[in-house]
Amino acid sequence: MFLDFALALTFAGALHAAGPITEPGATLKVENDAGASEGPAWDGRGSLYFTGRNRIFRLDTATGSVQVFRDPSGGANGLIFDHQNRLVTCEAGNRRITRTEPGGGVTVLADAYEGHRFNSPNDLALDGKGRIYFTDPRYGRRDGMEMSVEGVYRIDAPGKVTRILSREQVGRPNGILVSPGDRYLYVADNNNNNAGAPRKLWRFRLKPDGSADAASRTLIFDWGDSRGPDGIEMDSKGRLFVAAGLNQPHPPYETNTRKGGIYVLSPNGKLLELIPVPRDEVTNCAFGGADLRTLYITVGGTLFSIRVRTPGRTP
Repeated sequence: MFLDFALALTFAGALHAAGPITEPGATLKVENDAGASEGPAWDGRGSLYFTGRNRIFRLDTATGSVQVFRDPSGGANGLIFDHQNRLVTCEAGNRRITRTEPGGGVTVLADAYEGHRFNSPNDLALDGKGRIYFTDPRYGRRDGMEMSVEGVYRIDAPGKVTRILSREQVGRPNGILVSPGDRYLYVADNNNNNAGAPRKLWRFRLKPDGSADAASRTLIFDWGDSRGPDGIEMDSKGRLFVAAGLNQPHPPYETNTRKGGIYVLSPNGKLLELIPVPRDEVTNCAFGGADLRTLYITVGGTLFSIRVRTPGRTP
């Protein structure tokens, strides 16, 4: 498959992303353009899963073939494999978190909090104990919401759900990541369709019981009035890879002062490198490949990849 070269010409120099993050001479490669919108997740066995068009797809990285894993998917968004290599899915349309069992059955892990249905679960993270953390924003139409809080939650077991962050800490949570040793929780606060709203990446200290220390909230990076942070990953050196930015402005809410791509940040928020992506909207990323040195990026219906120098960290 081929990139739209008319568009790519303006980014020709930037696509050869020299620097300490990507491999020398590394360029973006189109892996699939059949509707990859979110949720890349590496299964550790040679396949990358991603979501789009109300389906979950599986890319066989050895052959490049793509198959439909689930159709319909319940409006699947974020994906992650748990410590038993079971696929856990944010079914945004069905407003629930599910787990696909080895035999193909689906277990509902969470679909409500205190008797109210979730807004539209978006993204997930795991800690060392296998507990699941997820975000529950609502983008687009807000009718049908049963909770005014767009919160962050933890699942300890099927049906056992705790809200760990509320509107006082994060306005509209999106991407989420647990750092090694379960020390920190990173949360993307991304309210892109309201002027002046937050487009920030926050860090919270995690307590041993899996709760977040609200008072520890620390600003890691601020995208200002541009498109804010979406998916978050981390490499084995602790550097953050954040999907964010915009190449063409979306007035009146979003400017393109922060260009679209993967923002590589130090754990404390220093911008180390931007891996530019010449299409909007950059939504998520995941490390994969046998050496975990291929970074997969979902962008507006296209799945890209690029080689990096340092292996990624798996959940």
